[in-house]
Amino acid sequence: MKRYANRSGQSGVEAYRFDATSIWVRFRNRAEPYQYSSKGRAGPEKVARMKALAEAGEGLSTYISQYAHDDYER
Repeated sequence: MKRYANRSGQSGVEAYRFDATSIWVRFRNRAEPYQYSSKGRAGPEKVARMKALAEAGEGLSTYISQYAHDDYER
C-alpha cells in the first residue's frame, strides 16, 4: 500500500492502493483496509473521486465520511 500524504495533517487515512475497479483504504485505527469498488455499492463515480483524492493527498477521509461511508465491499 502507498502511504497517504495527509497534507492537512489531520486525516484518519494512513494508506491506500487501487486497481482498475477498486480502491483499498487503510485507516489509522484499523488493521485491515476497506475496499470500495466501482462495480459494487460505491460505484464508478465515487471510486474515481476517491482515487483522485488519494493521489492528491488531501480530502479522502472527509469524502469517505460524507459520501461513501457505508459503501465498502469488505
